[in-house]
Amino acid sequence: MRLEGKSALITGASQGIGRATALAFARAGANVAINHYPDAEDAHHRNAEAVVQEVKNLGRQALVIGADVAQEEPSAAMVAQAIEEFGCLDILVNNAGILRDATLRNLSREQWDEVLDVNLGSMFNCAKPAAIHMRERETGSIVNIASVIGLTGNFGQTNYAAAKAGAIGFTKSLAREMARYGVRVNAVAPGFMDTDMTRTIDPEIKENIRKQI
Repeated sequence: MRLEGKSALITGASQGIGRATALAFARAGANVAINHYPDAEDAHHRNAEAVVQEVKNLGRQALVIGADVAQEEPSAAMVAQAIEEFGCLDILVNNAGILRDATLRNLSREQWDEVLDVNLGSMFNCAKPAAIHMRERETGSIVNIASVIGLTGNFGQTNYAAAKAGAIGFTKSLAREMARYGVRVNAVAPGFMDTDMTRTIDPEIKENIRKQI
């Protein structure tokens, strides 16, 4: 992978897949904007600052942008900030995600909405301003992080599965819209990975995931 001179924005990049993606892009030559959820305790911010330092140690430009990507206006402002900092935006990785696992009987509407807003709604919120920018430049790449759960489903994860299945459909449709402008839109559907987020999964749900491997 060669990304010399390219600029990327990665949501949910303070840990896990987002952090790994940021470092891989930096090693390939890209400058990277690291998004994190602006939590009250600043734990995400500290993690994001550490990732930024790792990127800078690789000789690339980097910045931290705290923004709640489940909200449209902060997401648009974040994309604009990345463009202003780097001059353009070549790559957007929609990686932000959360878990609120429960069987449907025990799942609250709040838990449903939280997961759909962050895991799927954020893709709309970030992809729209990025796609408009990339369309004008007639180049760019949008990568949406889905999940195998969006293809297979899983016990106790109706909200997560719905969001990730939606991410796949969103990607396929947006790819058709943007192809004529030279902008690529792809989804990646990882399997079960050991990350900070997956360590919080209920053991029974983890076992169901392992059985599908």
